[in-house]
Amino acid sequence: MGEILVLRERASPAQIAVMQEALQSYIKLAVDIRRGILAGGGVMHADCEAALLEEGSYQEDIWGADWIPESRQVGFESLINIRPHQDNPSMEILDEILRSQVEVISRRLLEAL
Repeated sequence: MGEILVLRERASPAQIAVMQEALQSYIKLAVDIRRGILAGGGVMHADCEAALLEEGSYQEDIWGADWIPESRQVGFESLINIRPHQDNPSMEILDEILRSQVEVISRRLLEAL
């Protein structure tokens, strides 16, 4: 299944490797845009979301994404993003400001220096 890590500071190469174990080519993420933290790893965005909820995050602040270490790309599609009540009826994060926040936090915590 793969270990899920909650990151508040930049991930070490060893932490990236641990999060990448489950899916090999990419890492599932849940990003808390209010707190500027993320949970990564495992096989489902919902598991990452649950890890953040356990850490005190609020569901409306958490958005699903993917990190592809090899190409250093962020993907913005996840089932946890389907939120008509937050004006996001799609798996993809539609709001450009939200996408930007997710990308900035993901890059800050996952990109190597």
